[in-house]
Amino acid sequence: MMKKLLTSVIATLFIFILTTKMVVASEIKTGTIESKGEKVTNIKDKIVHDENTELVTESLTDPLINMELVFVKGGCFEMGNNEIDAKPVHEVCVNDFYIGKFEVTQEQWTKIMGKNPSDFNKGDNYPVEQVSWRDVQKFIKKLNQNTSLKYRLPTEAEWEYAARSGGKNERYGGTDEKDMIGNYAWHSGNSREQTHPVGQKKPNGLGIYDMSGNVWEWCSDYYNYDYYEKSPRDNPQGPGRGPARVLRGCSWADSTRVLHVSKRRYYPPTYKYNNLGFRLAMSP
Repeated sequence: MMKKLLTSVIATLFIFILTTKMVVASEIKTGTIESKGEKVTNIKDKIVHDENTELVTESLTDPLINMELVFVKGGCFEMGNNEIDAKPVHEVCVNDFYIGKFEVTQEQWTKIMGKNPSDFNKGDNYPVEQVSWRDVQKFIKKLNQNTSLKYRLPTEAEWEYAARSGGKNERYGGTDEKDMIGNYAWHSGNSREQTHPVGQKKPNGLGIYDMSGNVWEWCSDYYNYDYYEKSPRDNPQGPGRGPARVLRGCSWADSTRVLHVSKRRYYPPTYKYNNLGFRLAMSP
């Protein structure tokens, strides 16, 4: 009797272990990710107090790659600058959105793509670079498949609105004073000709770091030199087509003379270099 009972218990235990493995394997295969008992699709907003800056921001964090996004309340602002290649200044209004608190790092990229393409391969918290716009789209597609979320690149209008601390009249990402820009940005005068770990400088008024300098950041828009002349007021998405995509923010290689948050650059979607990176966005 005891032998039969023992055999029955062992058989039941074996079936339980096998079933558990099948469930786990199924979850991994279908991209169901969990962290501390909560699925990524159930991540919630939270109020974050940054002890380094005393800023209180509303954000969410994706536990898969520890991607933190800051909530940006929508509004209207004067986009562009008539003194540089970002004219005419025109009113633009954007809806609420989330944007990355930091530029996407080498660790985050490698966790999704498996290989680090960066030229400055110096540490996990350095921004990923040497990535083209099309490379970024592959990253986003794979990340979304693994999280069931809807990451994307910010539009050019969203990017500038966030860089200006919510549409304020700021020349740089966090300040309007040229003498203060070194506190907020890595540029040609202080970068030692390389990228630096994200988040080392001061954030802007929304608690977002490195909106000026470190690496140029891809946006979703096609580029057209006269688009501002015909841009819609509400949630502009950029031209419908074109040979190049927009980048914003300038980089470690640029002087403070061109570090304006309205500064635009454009490259073909296949172009990559060691001063080109990105940050992610998401609609609520």
